[in-house]
Amino acid sequence: MKTGSKTGIVHLAILSLSVGAMLVASLGSPVQHSLATSSGTSNYTALEEKNKVLVLKAFDTLFNQRDYVAAERYWSPNYIQHSAHIEPGREGLFNLVKSSPPTLKYEPGIIVADGDYVIVHGRFSGRGQPVNWIAADIVHIKDGVLAEHWDVLQDEVSQEQSKSGRPMFGDTFPNSSGITK
Repeated sequence: MKTGSKTGIVHLAILSLSVGAMLVASLGSPVQHSLATSSGTSNYTALEEKNKVLVLKAFDTLFNQRDYVAAERYWSPNYIQHSAHIEPGREGLFNLVKSSPPTLKYEPGIIVADGDYVIVHGRFSGRGQPVNWIAADIVHIKDGVLAEHWDVLQDEVSQEQSKSGRPMFGDTFPNSSGITK
């Protein structure tokens, strides 16, 4: 397939992580598709690999470990927040997490990188709300730290509510209490 006069390749790798699998992808101009398992070779740039690892470590440190001192090394002091429900800057994000219930948990799913941009599809559970959030978090990395963030959030639906009959995240539906079954 040709896109104008330019061609490119999309490289995908599937990595197995604890429960389930994580799809890790690097995007270019989609022309050909190449699939490699974690035991195969990776065609990702070192920068994209580094950025994916950085975002996953940053999210785990802040949302799951709640280690705010350690999290400061992952977020720029000049962090720009585009999310409508989070106050400006790194402090706005940290304050949101500090004010969340101790049951808050973040689970990463699909992660895609393109140069200095990373998108993670994940689930926020234990937020003290009746339903989990399914999020696509878009992060711009600059000088080795998270510098800018956008998100798209949806309430996670039950199996009964899903018109497609498929879960929004992973391969299981949450039960009525929001816990994944």
